Amino acid sequence: MFLGTYRPRLDDKGRLILPAKFRDQLADGLVMTKGQEHCLFVHRHDDFAEQVAKMQSAPSSVRAVRDHSRVYLSSAVDEVPDRQGRITIPASLRDYARLDRDVAVIGNGLRAEIWDAQAWDDYVAAAEQTFADQEHEVMPGFF
Repeated sequence: MFLGTYRPRLDDKGRLILPAKFRDQLADGLVMTKGQEHCLFVHRHDDFAEQVAKMQSAPSSVRAVRDHSRVYLSSAVDEVPDRQGRITIPASLRDYARLDRDVAVIGNGLRAEIWDAQAWDDYVAAAEQTFADQEHEVMPGFF
């Protein structure tokens, strides 16, 4: 499971050192793709395969399903971390997520997310108050 927030930096070649707590889970490889709010989603291969299976079970006659599937899968790349736990983020994904030097790598349960550090800080500042003020269940049965 991916948990926590980490603040690594991209090097000049677009490489990122994965947080130490994530390395074992991703050592055999990962799939990175576009996520919502201009972040990147990072999945273990098995988890990504499950996502794809769920997507493919959705009705392809619905345009939103086709759109999501096309963007999500066409931007996906396989990576295997090197010995130092580094992955290379392709330029197209860096551009999409507006990644420069300072990034935030967050755990989101079954996936990690890579954000521009300032975009993450802005997102959290906006979302935390809504989270704190929540008066009814957002996800029934959970909270």
